Amino acid sequence: MSKERGSLVQIRSATSDLQTRNENDDEFIIEGYFSVFNQEAELWRGAFEVIAPSAFNDTLSNDIRALINHDQTLVLGRNKSGTLELKTDSRGLWGKIRLNAKDTDAMNLYERVKRGDVDQCSFGFNIIDESTEFREDGTVKWTINKADLHEVSVVTFPAYENTGVQARHAQYEEMQERRLEQRKLEVKGRLNK
Repeated sequence: MSKERGSLVQIRSATSDLQTRNENDDEFIIEGYFSVFNQEAELWRGAFEVIAPSAFNDTLSNDIRALINHDQTLVLGRNKSGTLELKTDSRGLWGKIRLNAKDTDAMNLYERVKRGDVDQCSFGFNIIDESTEFREDGTVKWTINKADLHEVSVVTFPAYENTGVQARHAQYEEMQERRLEQRKLEVKGRLNK
C-alpha cells in the first residue's frame, strides 16, 4: 500500500559516528551520517519505520540547513551557501558541515563532538510518499520512499519528536480501525450468502 503525504514535519534520529576535522587553522568540519537506509527504527512496540535508499533523491538541492538540536537560531551551515554538503551513498545520507570559526556556539559544539560528548544526529523532513506493510506477526512497518528534507541537526539526545510519533500512532490506529471495519463487512457479506 502506497500513500502520499506531506503536511506534518517529521523528525527522525540516528546514532552516528560523527567525526571532526581541522583542515587548516580556520576550517573546522563535522561530518557523518544523518540517516541510515534500510535500518528499522522502532517507533513504539510493534511499529517500525525505515528510510528507503531513494528517499532523498529529489530533495538534496533544496535549501537545507544544519542546526544544533533543531534550533533554527543555531545554524551551523547551509547547502545554499556551500557550508553544508549532503550526499547519499549505499549506506545513507552523509553530510559535511564547514563551521564558522568565529561562531562560539559552533566551536563549542565542535569541541563536544571531538571529545565524544555529542555524537548523534537527526533530520527534519516531510513525508512525500510512503508504503505500509502489515506483517504476519502483527507488527507494522512504514517505508519512507520519498521525503522533502528541510534540515539536519547535530543533537545531544536524539529522539523521535513526540508530535511526529503521536501523529504516526494516530494514523496507525485509524488504519487498524478501517481494517477492522473491512473485516466486519467481509464476514457479514459471507454470512448473508
